Amino acid sequence: MKTAKRFQFWKVFWVLLALYLLLIFVGFLAASMTPTAATKEIDWQKHLTLPAISYQIASFFFIVTFYYVALNAYYQRFVDRSSFYNFLRYSMVLVLVLIVYYVLTYYCSPEKEFKEKSKAGLIIFAHSIATFFYIGLPLLFSYLVYLRDERKQRKILEEQKMQLEYEKSQANFNFLKAQINPHFLHNTLNFLYAKALPLSDELSEGILTLSDIMRYALSQGNVRDGKALLKDEVEHVRNVIKINQLRYSNKLNVQFEVEGIMNGAEIIPFVLITIVENAFKHGDFKSEEHPINILLRVGKSGIFFTCSNKKKTGPKELSTGIGLENIRKRLELAYGEKFRFEVKENADTYITELTIYQL
Repeated sequence: MKTAKRFQFWKVFWVLLALYLLLIFVGFLAASMTPTAATKEIDWQKHLTLPAISYQIASFFFIVTFYYVALNAYYQRFVDRSSFYNFLRYSMVLVLVLIVYYVLTYYCSPEKEFKEKSKAGLIIFAHSIATFFYIGLPLLFSYLVYLRDERKQRKILEEQKMQLEYEKSQANFNFLKAQINPHFLHNTLNFLYAKALPLSDELSEGILTLSDIMRYALSQGNVRDGKALLKDEVEHVRNVIKINQLRYSNKLNVQFEVEGIMNGAEIIPFVLITIVENAFKHGDFKSEEHPINILLRVGKSGIFFTCSNKKKTGPKELSTGIGLENIRKRLELAYGEKFRFEVKENADTYITELTIYQL
């Protein structure tokens, strides 16, 4: 599995440059403390020639590139949990690259006097020590960074796991609470209906209608296929209209028409009622000239549902549009591209249209 480079080139460059300058400073400081430092001056003209400077710059950029490649390669192998053989094979490749570098620097080095005085055994020993640091430091540092990153990632995963467990337990609790409270309310409404029946027909009818609304809401919370019978959804819409009529003393001007035969047609629940409730919330449902018009047309190829209303005048409730947006997302999940949901409005009228081409 390939990942993005863990070590950036310019970060490696600046770190090595700082170390390089520090080593030069320490070298000059140590040389100045030797017994011969006072009698022997440094020949700056020999060290600051163009070939010497070019040689040092080229060597430095090779070292930076080598460390950059080695660090990222070793880190990637730790991430991939590569075998020991894989590490050994890659390390041998790096050693071969270093041998080529040593040979080139030996023959290209402008320090001829140093090469003539140095013995072969000393050169091999020095390069062996250098190879140990060239290979060992990237290997060790990449391993330490890998351990730190893995520990950090493990901590993040543990926190996410704890958060998921908390959300799961909270969801289970809320589900249990949602099951207890509606059932209790539903049973209480049935009890109140029995008590109110001898006293007031209107009150008992309202309680019974509200009980039916609660029963439908509870039953749709347990459906497995995510769909309800269209006739039950229509009945739910009628009950909501009825309860609002009782609430406003039968002064609502609402017209609800159903055309066609529903038979066993199904639809995802609470879509139609959300559209109707949106009209109740933002529409002028008491206007005699402009009623809330609700039409459901059922055919063999699908359904067409529309709800139009006159907008309220004066102060209006703040609308977030979450309800209708939620409908759109649920329709997309359930029907894919086999539906059309549109909202049309002008200064006075608000129209919502839903077409489902295949139930």
